[in-house]
Amino acid sequence: MATFREMRVLEIVEDGSLTRDQKIAELRDIESEARGLQRAASESPMGDDDGWQGDLREVRLALDRLGAKEPKKGAASL
Repeated sequence: MATFREMRVLEIVEDGSLTRDQKIAELRDIESEARGLQRAASESPMGDDDGWQGDLREVRLALDRLGAKEPKKGAASL
C-alpha cells in the first residue's frame, strides 16, 4: 500500500499544470519535511525504523526523473 507522501509525489510528478521547476520545488518541500520528521524520530527512544526512509527514496527518485540537481549539503544535513 502506498503512503500518503508516495501518492502526493506521484500526483505532483503527473500534474500537467505545473512546470518542471514548480514540481521540483514542491518535491523539495516534501523532502525537507520528511527529513525533519526522520531526524525527530531518530532522536526518539522508539524503534529503529522511523518509517520515513521509503518516502525519502520516492521523493529522491522523482527528483532524479525530473533532472533535479542534488542540493549542496551542509554540516547539518542528513
